[in-house]
Amino acid sequence: MASEPATQPVERALARVDLSAVTRNCGRLKTALTGGAELCAVVKADGYGHGAVPCAWAAIEGGAAWLAVATAREAMQLREEGIETRVLVMGALTPEEAQLALQAEADVVAWREGFARRLAGWAEGRYARVHVKLDTGMGRLGTRDTDEALRVIDAVSADDLLELSGLMTHFATADEPGDEHFPRQLERFTAFVERVKPDQPQAVVHAANSAATLRDSASHFDMARCGIAVYGLDPFNSDPADHGLEPALSLGSYVGRVERFEPGAGAGYGQTWHTPEATWVATLPIGYGDGWRRGLSNNADVLIGGRRLPLVGTVSMDNVTVDLGPGGEAEVGERAVLIGGQGSERILCEEVARRLGTINYEVTCGLSSRVPRRYER
Repeated sequence: MASEPATQPVERALARVDLSAVTRNCGRLKTALTGGAELCAVVKADGYGHGAVPCAWAAIEGGAAWLAVATAREAMQLREEGIETRVLVMGALTPEEAQLALQAEADVVAWREGFARRLAGWAEGRYARVHVKLDTGMGRLGTRDTDEALRVIDAVSADDLLELSGLMTHFATADEPGDEHFPRQLERFTAFVERVKPDQPQAVVHAANSAATLRDSASHFDMARCGIAVYGLDPFNSDPADHGLEPALSLGSYVGRVERFEPGAGAGYGQTWHTPEATWVATLPIGYGDGWRRGLSNNADVLIGGRRLPLVGTVSMDNVTVDLGPGGEAEVGERAVLIGGQGSERILCEEVARRLGTINYEVTCGLSSRVPRRYER
């Protein structure tokens, strides 16, 4: 075994983001849209951990006509980087946040009449574009009361400084094919749109997330808000390739140490793993401080030298250990892949999510700021 690095990597942990994949994914999603619907790329939460600004530019290149975020600060960040595309802030806003969103010339969402009436004052002479949200069954933001939604629409329409720019809802179970809740939500929203749209033809109607976009064209309306699929991750938590999507992010580290373990020797906090036979163990300088969750202790694979190898022992803040096997085929400094491909092997983000009992969204969003993002094309 090598005792000194053969090739010293620049980064102890590194997320590579292929912006061309983001562009191609947006093109793929646009081809799925029907009836002239536009694509809105959701870049909230720092682009689901991929990097909001670089991915926003890549999405625009791929045909996204709108961008969506959750907070006013996220909208302002896009503007500060020179992005002029229409931006929708989808989250709840305090008065101060509403003012910031309007300063960023972003569209905002309303579902209470009082909030809508106060928007004109917060706009400070600017023109405010408002999207009214009907909660058709998500049970979060929006109003469940159709009459209240209509009153909000009337309040917006009556103010010269406000424009009714959109009608929206959000689906709770679109990623569960065959369920009965999604069709009910779609039916209720469609009835609402049919009631309002004739008198408000300028309002952009939007409801579909990534899963709904790929599941049912009836959900496309005027625009689809796609998030996870933009980054090449499967909204159904299966294989992105099934939908022609390409994962944009890979996560790597390197072999920091290789050591021979005799039978019975253990690795990591709590000694949760002991080798039953003589083997070689590699230590990688990446851990839960980087977002590689502790729940992956004794519960993940890593690619080294094109081989799929088990992560053994407890994930610590800064290190993980990998069983190389009796042959110990690895050298200090060798590249290791935790998400992505190496040789003929690949580890999907969806696999990591299943091992954690979560969804792919959480895996990429959870990568910490300690992990540099390197953008490639």
